[in-house]
Formats: sequence, C-alpha cells, structure tokens
Amino acid sequence: MKHAKNFITHIITGKYKGKPIEIPSIDTTRSSKSILKESFFNTLQFDIIDKNFFEVFAGSGSIGLEALSRGAKHAYFIEKNKTAFETLQNNVKNIDKINSTTLFGDSFEKFKIIYSMIKNEHIKTYFYFDPPFSIRENMDDIYEKTIDLISSIENDVCEMVIIEHMSNIELPQTIGNVNLTKRKKFGKSTLSYYAPSE
Repeated sequence: MKHAKNFITHIITGKYKGKPIEIPSIDTTRSSKSILKESFFNTLQFDIIDKNFFEVFAGSGSIGLEALSRGAKHAYFIEKNKTAFETLQNNVKNIDKINSTTLFGDSFEKFKIIYSMIKNEHIKTYFYFDPPFSIRENMDDIYEKTIDLISSIENDVCEMVIIEHMSNIELPQTIGNVNLTKRKKFGKSTLSYYAPSE
C-alpha cells in the first residue's frame, strides 16, 4: 500500500538554506513547528558551531539537519518508525550524509549506542528530546523514561539538553546533572532548556 505523499519543509538558514526536508505524513511523527524551530536556533545562535547534535526522537531529522546547516560538527539521529526512518535517511542523504549518523530502533533501547560514540569523541553535544506526546496510546510513561535517559548524561559531553514537550507537562527544575535555565511556550508545545551544573 502506498503511503500518502510526504509534506515538504525547508532548511531555514546556513550552508544548506532552502534545501527541502520531507516530513512523513503519518500519525506517529510531528514536525516541529517552524516558529518553534526558528526560536530554538535563534537561542543557540553560533554556540552550535563545531558541537555535536543528537536528535533522540528524530522523525524526519529536521532539527538535527538544521543544526548541521548552521555549523554543527556531526548530527546523530534515532527513529523507530520504519516510514519515518526511511524519510530520515533520504533527508540525510540529500543534505549531509557525511556528517550524519542514523540509527533505526527504539530511542530508549538504542540511546546508549549513540551516547558511547559521543563519549569517545569528547566533543560537547546538544541533546534534543522531542518524545511522542503522551496522549498517544502506550505513551503514558514517556516523560518518566525520557527523564531517566537525561539523568544518565554526564557533564563532560553535555553542552545542553533541550526538551520539546506538551505545554501542560511540568518538568522538574533539575534532571540528573542539568538544571532548567529557560522555558518557552508555543501553544501546545513548550521548549525547556537545561544546562549542566558547573
């Protein structure tokens, strides 16, 4: 059975500005709203240059690929939905295959594989968590599991942890080694920024 046609968005700015990114037209992935994405990268500005970027629940990879366009050194992606993963691989191939690593599977099970790669590189990394909204079936404990993953991140590899989450979810001030520094709401979605304790 042929899937419905994918949506197309574009890289906002940087060396790949204007390049198309496919977004799968399936229920399990949400494209991060363009206003949210723009605000996020305006917050990061040039800090992202030569850092790693890890999009933990990747979907189409639109955040990590935008990061590469803006000078990130390498982007890592995990996605468990087969259709979304195929789209992610196409996007990576069309935009920056050399500086991307994609992994198929459950983010909670595969996180350690990418995390080990990052630790071996000794390069500070932005960890971007955009878990599926918990209103979906079998997603009741998604934020608890996400918080557990974040708690395992050590300061020596962490530049920042960013969580895109439902606005009605109140996340803790401190998770593991990182503390909440900023929160910005975009309708039903909110971005919470966490920085490592000194």
